[in-house]
Amino acid sequence: MRTGIVAVALATGLQCTALAQDGFPKFQPQVIDANIGKVCYAVTPADVDGDGKRDIVAVSENRVLWYQAPDWTPHVMIKDQTPRDNVCIAPLDIDRDGKIDFALGAGWTGQGTLHWIRRGKSLDAPWQVHQVGVERWTHRMRFADVLGKGRPQLVVSPLNATVGNGIRLLAFEIPDDPATSRWMPTVLNHELNRVHNHWHVDFDKDGVIDTLVASREGVHLVRRSKSGWSRTQLGTGAKGANPNLSGAGEIKLGRLAGGAVYIATVEPMHGTALVVYTEPKKNAPKGSLWQRHVIDSGFRRGHALWTADMDKDGSDEIVFGHSDTPKVHGVNVYNPRDTTGATWTKHVVDAGGVATEDLVVADFNGDGRPDIVAGGRATHNVMLYVNTR
Repeated sequence: MRTGIVAVALATGLQCTALAQDGFPKFQPQVIDANIGKVCYAVTPADVDGDGKRDIVAVSENRVLWYQAPDWTPHVMIKDQTPRDNVCIAPLDIDRDGKIDFALGAGWTGQGTLHWIRRGKSLDAPWQVHQVGVERWTHRMRFADVLGKGRPQLVVSPLNATVGNGIRLLAFEIPDDPATSRWMPTVLNHELNRVHNHWHVDFDKDGVIDTLVASREGVHLVRRSKSGWSRTQLGTGAKGANPNLSGAGEIKLGRLAGGAVYIATVEPMHGTALVVYTEPKKNAPKGSLWQRHVIDSGFRRGHALWTADMDKDGSDEIVFGHSDTPKVHGVNVYNPRDTTGATWTKHVVDAGGVATEDLVVADFNGDGRPDIVAGGRATHNVMLYVNTR
């Protein structure tokens, strides 16, 4: 396993800066699980045992496990209780008993099932699985109150269209009795295709939670108003003769020290380029698309993205994972060099140690610094990278 952090310059807009000069954090790799299964499809932080410490939860094709902080003891939550393959997970206290539960997406290339994973009478007892919905090609899920009901809904984005000409971006409301009552879905949008991921944020700071969507058609914002649901294109995505080699895959929103925001994407889906979109210039015509900046390229199967202030300088860095780039697949961090979001410094956290399928950023050891957890595809592993700054 080749790990460590070095700063390199491989693309226009990147700068090579020695660690001793820029003081960027170093990340100490730690193997959480050397072989979780065929694929680690998803990872998420959650305080499973209620001790105030963030545990690591990881999803393989047929299991869900949680690794107990601080020594990361593994516990199997479910095994072979859902259709293969499990693909996405989201934590929430679904039944309002004060303890974290999980929504889980499974069977994503076939039936596409949605489940509530509910703990037993104790953490040593088997977890219960309740099927709460069906949507073929279910691929990503997150909890957010996009309907403005005062409690989060389970928002699901399928990968491919199943009804009409686009995927159904759905918000499932949690009923009073989640185990027996229907989780009612609301269609937020049904016009986009090949949706690889979505992200929730109050984009226009009006108190309403909006949804950023990365699709074959580019970068879009889906939002709710008094007159209903609307979709606004913000970015073009990659352009290609083949529609399935166009658009965007992963998507996150980041903030810069000067107050500006940016959108980070991987383009196209399973793509080769890491892209940043910055807001249109002040004198740009109303409705102008955001400015597109390719900040790094040459990857194979870019598949994971996060934004967080890794070095506590007031700007969010981009944490990026790729799985199939020969010899150097792994995790990179990109540090903005100014407040425009147009130029970045690249730091390699892991080159060759994890074929990244998913990653998350959170403070996993309680020291106030954001750490990285990544799950592997061909490497089959779960890795923690501790921020030692």
